[in-house]
Amino acid sequence: MSEPILRMNDLHKSYDLGRRLIEVLHGVSLEIAEGEFLSLQGASGTGKSTLLHLLGGLDDPTSGEVIASGQSLSAMSHTRLAKWRNDEVGFVFQSYHLLPEFDALENVLLPARMAHANRAESQNRAESLLERVGLAKRMHHLPAELSGGEQQRVALARALINRPQLLLADEPTGNLDSKTGGEVLDLLCELQS
Repeated sequence: MSEPILRMNDLHKSYDLGRRLIEVLHGVSLEIAEGEFLSLQGASGTGKSTLLHLLGGLDDPTSGEVIASGQSLSAMSHTRLAKWRNDEVGFVFQSYHLLPEFDALENVLLPARMAHANRAESQNRAESLLERVGLAKRMHHLPAELSGGEQQRVALARALINRPQLLLADEPTGNLDSKTGGEVLDLLCELQS
């Protein structure tokens, strides 16, 4: 069996609220293999987003470790961690994090530019991804000119631009109608295979 692309060992995450310590995650251990498709489900406030942030190196666990590429994320330098996140991880956040002054196409291209990818290839891939998420005719619109569902699809295309080894999506269909949500899930399954 090959090395997992991501491993979590006994993850704990607590928040100190002054008089109270809130333990959000307690002893989470998991291995994610290449090509594996996982879904986290649970009620609001149960730590799903927190776990995704830990897996993507956006936050540090209180204890335990996340291992990617054979190295603990907490042992990586800030530069190495940022490169790993940009090159190997695609994020779809609940709140999208689109840059308001960039149109949809420019938002999708941003991670590729940060990775110094070939401009022409990146441009073609970005346009293709936007077409696949149903936004071919909206790629030159600013985020403020797009609906919430359209913004979410831009965020998904942006997450996929660098062909990440790991895609972390926080409620990727949360703001989509059932038809578009189904199409996004179909796209994720297609890309996973």
